[in-house]
Amino acid sequence: MTIKILLVDVLALVREGLRLLLEGEKNIEIAGAASDGAEALALVRKLHPDVVLMDLSMPRMNGFEATRRILKVSPRAKVLALTMHSEQEYVSQIVRSGAIGYVLKDTSRAKLVRAIAAAAHGKAFFSAKVSRNLLNDFVKTKGRISGRPLTELSAREEEVLVLIAQGLSNKEIAQRIRLKRRTVETYRERLMQKLGIHNAVGLTKYAIARGLVDVPSAEIGQLFLNKP
Repeated sequence: MTIKILLVDVLALVREGLRLLLEGEKNIEIAGAASDGAEALALVRKLHPDVVLMDLSMPRMNGFEATRRILKVSPRAKVLALTMHSEQEYVSQIVRSGAIGYVLKDTSRAKLVRAIAAAAHGKAFFSAKVSRNLLNDFVKTKGRISGRPLTELSAREEEVLVLIAQGLSNKEIAQRIRLKRRTVETYRERLMQKLGIHNAVGLTKYAIARGLVDVPSAEIGQLFLNKP
């Protein structure tokens, strides 16, 4: 499958650099380039790209507004933020606008190509630094909401927490560690009460933030799109 790309960046030098970087890649076609969100919106209507590489800070129409408008006129398009900003507020805002991923401009060519391919197939992709920032922010807020350290968890509670983070249901956890399902449900409820977290997504984030489970960076980013 050939992936049609629209490049959107305020700087002509960056647009040309991206073109040179990507036009030699197999299965990638540079359909066009825009210097701001308004121009990008017009080109999306004309070119129907598969993936839009979107800068965020631009005149006339910034990347956040452009993303919202682009997805209204072309719902099948995938917007991938490409920016120098790694702060969570930028990530959260562009994701709320509808972007499927977030890549920093200091990324390698190989990772950028991988991010484009992931976006084209409807899969989220986040730079490792962005994912780490999401984790750090979570540790500062929800991860410490109860004011109690992780060491207060019993060995069994920690074991259940890890299995929840791995995506197992109560029934599957009960089978894995040879407990009754109702007992597992009690452990889950106890974990939520101790940690001040109210659902499985929050428990999963907590386990990742505390280093109890390993998750690829792209999957961490996708997980942290969900509200705890």
